[in-house]
Amino acid sequence: MRDAYHEELDSIGEGLVEMARLVGSAIGRATTAILDADLKLAENVIAGDEKVDDLQHDLEARAIALLARQQPVATDLRIVVTSLRMSADLERSGDLAQHVAKLARLRFPETAVPRDLHATILEMGQLAQRLMAKAGEVVITKDVDLALQLEQDDDAMDMLHRTLFQHLMDDRWQHGIETAVDVTLLGRYYERFADHAVSVAKRVVYLVTGEHADEIAPPAAVDGS
Repeated sequence: MRDAYHEELDSIGEGLVEMARLVGSAIGRATTAILDADLKLAENVIAGDEKVDDLQHDLEARAIALLARQQPVATDLRIVVTSLRMSADLERSGDLAQHVAKLARLRFPETAVPRDLHATILEMGQLAQRLMAKAGEVVITKDVDLALQLEQDDDAMDMLHRTLFQHLMDDRWQHGIETAVDVTLLGRYYERFADHAVSVAKRVVYLVTGEHADEIAPPAAVDGS
């Protein structure tokens, strides 16, 4: 009976890793769709979000069933409760990737992103995908140091977000109000996506240590650097 219980706990973790893989792929493909005005790819990302939602609902149902049947305590209870919260972060990440794809569909056959901002949006999309891949790795490895590094990695996304606003506020902006709104929304989508990846990593820290990530010194500080 206990073996089946721990197998179910393991399967919940595997579901989280699969969700991270799917939403990471989605944000990468959505970025391509919006930069290339690729309607077919955008539709594919939009439709694919249903699988993420289904995984989240299934994981939630299994976690609640475990709480009801097994009444876990201590570490096992943290695993179940934290998994529920991580699944919510990942589901919202999928929604954000879908928002990028929907913007690509809305502006088709034009692109929502001016040519002079393509490189910045591409970098934001690639960084978002890397952060989510690292979050998935943290879920697998339970590596606290790697989890704490994600928040530092997220600083790069914040810098890119500020770069977008510098372009928008520049007196030389010539792309109109509609495009300014599109770019503002895109920047917010990528920033929030990255925040959810960081949130997943922070929840793993709590899962492993019982402490919140904000209460633990990052690896660089531990090294004395």
